[in-house]
Amino acid sequence: MSESKKNVTVPKRSEVNIDDTWDLSILYKSDLAWKRAMSRLEKMVDGYAEFQGKLGQSARMVRACLEFEGEFDKLAERLGSYAFLKASEDVANSTYQGMIGRYTFVATRAGEAASFIAPEVQAISKAKMDRFLRSKELAAHKFQLEKLLRYKPHILSLKEERLLAMQGEVAGTASRIFGQLNDADMKFGFIKDENGVKRELTQSSFRTLLESPKRKVRKEAYHQFYKQYEGHANTLAASYSSSVLQDVYLSRARNFPSSLENALFADRVPASVYDNLIKAVHANLDTVYKYLELRRKALKVKKLHFHDNYIPIVKTAKWHATYDDAVTMVMEALQPLGAQYCGTLEKGLREKRWCDKYENQGKRSGAFSAGGYFGPPYMLLNYQDSVLDSMFTLAHEAGHSMHTYNSAKNQPYQYYDYTIFVAEVASTFNEQLLNSYMLDKACGKKTRAHLINREIDEIRGTLVRQTMFAEFEKITHAIAESGQPLTLEVLREEYGKLLRLYFGEDFVIDESLTLEGLRIPHFYSAFYVYKYATGLSAAIALSRQVMSGDVKARDRYLNFLKSGGSKYPLDLLRGAGVDLEKPEPVNETMKRFKALVDELEELI
Repeated sequence: MSESKKNVTVPKRSEVNIDDTWDLSILYKSDLAWKRAMSRLEKMVDGYAEFQGKLGQSARMVRACLEFEGEFDKLAERLGSYAFLKASEDVANSTYQGMIGRYTFVATRAGEAASFIAPEVQAISKAKMDRFLRSKELAAHKFQLEKLLRYKPHILSLKEERLLAMQGEVAGTASRIFGQLNDADMKFGFIKDENGVKRELTQSSFRTLLESPKRKVRKEAYHQFYKQYEGHANTLAASYSSSVLQDVYLSRARNFPSSLENALFADRVPASVYDNLIKAVHANLDTVYKYLELRRKALKVKKLHFHDNYIPIVKTAKWHATYDDAVTMVMEALQPLGAQYCGTLEKGLREKRWCDKYENQGKRSGAFSAGGYFGPPYMLLNYQDSVLDSMFTLAHEAGHSMHTYNSAKNQPYQYYDYTIFVAEVASTFNEQLLNSYMLDKACGKKTRAHLINREIDEIRGTLVRQTMFAEFEKITHAIAESGQPLTLEVLREEYGKLLRLYFGEDFVIDESLTLEGLRIPHFYSAFYVYKYATGLSAAIALSRQVMSGDVKARDRYLNFLKSGGSKYPLDLLRGAGVDLEKPEPVNETMKRFKALVDELEELI
C-alpha cells in the first residue's frame, strides 16, 4: 500500500524506542524503589511534632525545624517528580495515577503536620525575631523567613491553618477532573490531511492540522475538535467554575482583597504590573487588526476564521527536521550563551536522555520542563518533524531546563526553586536567539518573510493572546467575587466579548470558539498566563543585550539563571538588566511587533 494511503496512528508507550524516552531511573530504579522511599516519607511526617510549640525558644530551634522541613521537601519533591513524570507518559495508566494519589495524600498530611510553623513564627515578637534574624544560626534561612513574615496579615490561627491544610487534596479536584477529561477521555476521531492520509486527531496533532495548506482540512479539524468540547461544555464550565470558586475561597480565607492580589503576593508583584500589561496591549490592538487583515489578503479568503489563524501566510519549502537536526540548530543558535551552557545542554539532549521526545497513546499533551533539585531537568515533548514550532518548543523547554540545572547547581535547596514569573524569561529568551539565528541564515525574500511571519505570530500568541487569557481570568474571578454564578452562558459571553476585542470586528468568531476559555489547562493555576507575556517582554530586552556581544550582559544573564529564587523575581530581573515595573519592556515589544508587521507588509 502506498504511503499516501496508509493510516497514521499514534504508537503505544510500549512501542516507543527507549532512546527516545527520558531516563527516570536516576530518580528511582523501579516502582518498587519509589514505594520504599514513599514509606520513608510517610514515617517522616510525624517528625514535625518534635518542633511544635518550640519555635519561639531559640534561633537554633527555628533552624532545626527549617532544616527538617527541607529534608522532607527534598524527598517529597523527588517522589512527586517520579510519579508525575510516569503518569505523564500515559495519563490513563491507573498505576501511576494511584501513585500520584498516594503522594498527594501524604503531602496533604504533611501540610497538616507542618501547619503550625507559619503561625508560630508569626507569633514570635518583632524584637525577638529581629535578634533571631541577626544570628549566624539563621543566616542561610534569612530571606526564607523574611518572605514568611510578609504573610503575617494573612496567616490564620493554628486551628484554622490546620483546617486549610486538610483540604489541600480536595483543592486540586477541579484540575484533576479537567486533566482526565481533556487528556484521557476525549477522543477526536480521524482526519484526512491534504495528502489523503488518515490521521488521528489529538491535542498534539490539532495544531499540525491547523497548519494544513488546504482550508477544508483546517476547517474540518477545527469543527471536529471543538465538537467534543461542545459535547462536554457543561462539565467543563462546572470544572472551571469550581476552580475559580476555590481561588476565591482561599483568598478570602487569607484576608486578601482579591484573588488577583493573592496570586501576585508571593512574587511581590504589584497589581499595576498586571493592569499595565492589559492596557499596553489594548493600546496596540490596531496593529493586531492590521496584521489579521494582511493575513486575510495573503490567504485570499473573504472572511478570516480561527482555523485560518496558524497556517503560515508565506509559502516556503515544506519544513522537515528530525529531533537530532533540531538539536543541532538550537545549539548553534544558543552559542552567544557560551561553551559551558551549550555543552551541558547538548549532552542532556543527545546522550543523557533528559527528553521524552515523541507522542504516544495517552501521553500528556503539549510540552513541559519538570526538573528538580535531584536528577536531570527532564523535558516532555510531542516532537513532530514536519512542524517548525516543534523545534522552537525544544528551545523553549531547554531554556526552562537549563534554568533549573543552573539554579540547582548554584543554590541551596531552599533557594534553588525559581518562580514561574522568571521561568518564562529563560524559555522565551532561547526562542529569541533561535529566531534571530534563523533570520540571519535566511536565504531569499520568501524565507525571511516566513520567519518574520512566525515571529509576529509568536508575539501575538505569547504577548497578545496570553494577555487576553489574563484578562479573562481577571474578569471571571471578579464575577465570582461579586457573588454571581459562573454559568456556561456567562463564561461563553465573557470570552466572546474578549475574542471580538482582541481579534476585531472583521474576524469571524465561530460560536464554538467561545468554549476556548474552557480548554486552557493553565487556567487551573490562577493568574499564571500573564507571566508568559511579561516573560516574553523581558526575554526580548535581555536577548537583544546578549546578542549585541556585550560580555557583561551575557554574564548578568547567566548569573540570573544561577540565582534561582534567592531574591524576589522583579529584583532578579533588574539585576539581569530589565525592569518590569516600568512600562518600557512591554511597550518596546509591541513596537517590535509593529515594525515586524510593517516589514512583512512590504515583503509580501
